[in-house]
Parts: sequence; structure tokens; C-alpha cells
Amino acid sequence: MKKQRAFLKWAGGKYSLVDKIIKYLPEGDALIEPFVGAGSVFLNTNYERYILADINHDLISLFNIIKKQPDKFIEDAKLLFTQQNNQTAAFYQLRELFNRSESAYQRALLFLYLNRHCYNGLCRYNSSGEYNVPFGQYKNIYFPEREIMAFSEKAQKAEFVCAPYHKVMKKAKEGSVVYCDPPYVPLSESSNFTAYYSIDFSINDQKRLAALAEKLAKQNIPVLISNHDTTHTRSWYQKADIYSVETRRSISCDGQGRKKIDELLVLYS
Repeated sequence: MKKQRAFLKWAGGKYSLVDKIIKYLPEGDALIEPFVGAGSVFLNTNYERYILADINHDLISLFNIIKKQPDKFIEDAKLLFTQQNNQTAAFYQLRELFNRSESAYQRALLFLYLNRHCYNGLCRYNSSGEYNVPFGQYKNIYFPEREIMAFSEKAQKAEFVCAPYHKVMKKAKEGSVVYCDPPYVPLSESSNFTAYYSIDFSINDQKRLAALAEKLAKQNIPVLISNHDTTHTRSWYQKADIYSVETRRSISCDGQGRKKIDELLVLYS
């Protein structure tokens, strides 16, 4: 089966790791993702139903709109993808419009525009809740019409929820499988990886997630977690089956200088 790409660019997205993730995902009736991101795992698995969550209200609102009215959304979003709007002044005007807008539909259109035009597909908000990623300066901008339609079709099997991970994991029942892709532990003190996220995901959150996974596994609900391969993560996940996988990461705009990085897939079952 050909892999399906997400319609959003997403820092830390799992498209390149999907095959390895699927290898370790158990069978079940439903897949629950408390950190859905752009949805690459959702798009490339085949469960009967899905509960897909994120704390980013704009992201979940966008997904729900595309689930219900993809044709209208595509028609309206295309109007933003012009050469005129792929310029610095236009980008910052539309970013300001997004930050001022109280219309869920308008914010969804602008969220897609910003995602495809901003630097490296980052999604970041300042302390005032304003989207603040700079202009990406790409020569050509791809409009992901086919990917939006594929997402909308698959989304008919999904419930999208805006909620923190610990509340979402409580929705798991026997027959469910949980996949967690939390904000990764930094590889070093100077690491940029935490800049991908608008809120801090603390060490206590990392430990709490591991504890919740262990608790669900005792209820016959398997949990698969991905994270960086560090001494900390190996310690937190010592009660799980640990698998090391290699991937490539880059935070450069043009993708040059990508480094091979070891990640962990840990299975509580």
C-alpha cells in the first residue's frame, strides 16, 4: 500500500517512520492518538475507528471542518495560494489577520496558508497566544488538494478532540490501542526541538505519560510511545519493550544537513 502524506507540513511528523511504527502497533478496534499532529500514523493505518487529539484548538478545528466540508474548504483555501500571497508583506498581513480572527472557518483557511508558507512548517504561538512563525520564503508553494480529500475521506472514521493527553488516554477501553507521539526530550541542553511546541512538555509530563501507559497496559490496553533515544527515556520506559529505530531530522529550511538520529519506539503491552 502506498504511503499517504498528511496535508500539513509538521515538525517532528512521522511520515518517514510510519512503516516502523506500524510494525510495532498491535491490532485493535480503535486507535487513540493523544498527540495527533498532522496525522501521518492515522492516515497509514487501518483501524475501525479513531480518537485523534491535540491541545492545539486551531488544528482540531481545521480537522473537523475538513471532515465535514472538504470541497468548500478546498475552493476557499485555493484563493489564498497565489503568487501575490507568497511574498513577505502579504504573509505578515495574513498572519496578523489570523491572530485577530475569531471565525473558526477563517482561522482554518489561514492556518493551512500559514502552515504551507511559514518557515519549515513550524507551529508556534507566543505567550499571548499569537502565531509567530516567520515567512518561509519558498519559491514554489504546493497546494495539497489531493491530500486534503484523502484526509477527509479517512476522517469519517475519526473523532477529533481538543484535550490534554491524560484526559484523552482515559477514553481508552479494552480493544483500543494507544499511540503517543509527545514533544520529544531534547537531545542536548542546546537542542532546538522544544521550539516546535507552543507549551512546555515537562520532565514530569514525560514521566506521567510513561506511568499512564503502564497503567493502561495492565488493563490490556497496549500503548506505543515514540521519543528520542536518551538515557532519560530508556530509564522512564524500562518497564516496556524498547526498540531503537533510526531516522533523519532537520530543522533547516532547505532540508540540507539532515542528521541520522536514533529514536525509541516503546511498547507497553
